[in-house]
Amino acid sequence: MSFDRKIRIAPSILSADFANFGQEIQAIEAQGADWVHVDVMDGHFVPNLTFGPPAVKAFRPHVKSFMDVHLMIAPVDPYIDAYAEAGADMITAHVEAGPHPHRTLQAIRATGKKAGIALNPGTPLEAVDYLLDLADMVLVMTVNPGFGGQKFIHNQVDKVARLRAMIGDRPIHIQVDGGIDPTTAPLVAKAGADVLVAGSAVFKGGSVQDPQVYGENIRAIRQAAEAV
Repeated sequence: MSFDRKIRIAPSILSADFANFGQEIQAIEAQGADWVHVDVMDGHFVPNLTFGPPAVKAFRPHVKSFMDVHLMIAPVDPYIDAYAEAGADMITAHVEAGPHPHRTLQAIRATGKKAGIALNPGTPLEAVDYLLDLADMVLVMTVNPGFGGQKFIHNQVDKVARLRAMIGDRPIHIQVDGGIDPTTAPLVAKAGADVLVAGSAVFKGGSVQDPQVYGENIRAIRQAAEAV
């Protein structure tokens, strides 16, 4: 994956039809998704339970673009190899998930995968200051993790802008996740985000039988973000 800062839309399949994951993934990619975002939750670090490594392995043959796996689990280190072997292209772990996030990023890189580090809304940027040279991406959560469909937390826009300044010219993506739609996308894009995760805003109103709605939703988010 060559590095650039063009806007990428990464639909979260947490909002897809659980009975048709393969077709849903194919539909969003055909309709313009740049990445496929997989939210992994453990019912412990966050109050929800989603996809284990076998599910991610099952998604992999359907993903032709880039599979972005966001681990909202603690502990995280014991599971890195399993998600890498399942086919993740990027593995993102939370800085809050354990006492040694530097070691976590090293472990992700050791699998040959891209390494991301995520920040919850209440976690200051200083938590990743000394991790940036090991990170391919920093994920700023714009909702508290655990559920889709939450309202965007506006004070995270300033965090994105300060993160962009902190990164400088290093080839590190800034991803945002939570409450992203055509209204909030330009706020985070202007602040410096380049990978926008959207769940309900992409999947609302569409289906595998009516996938063009996904395309309309993706284009609306992209156009709003690129207009700034």
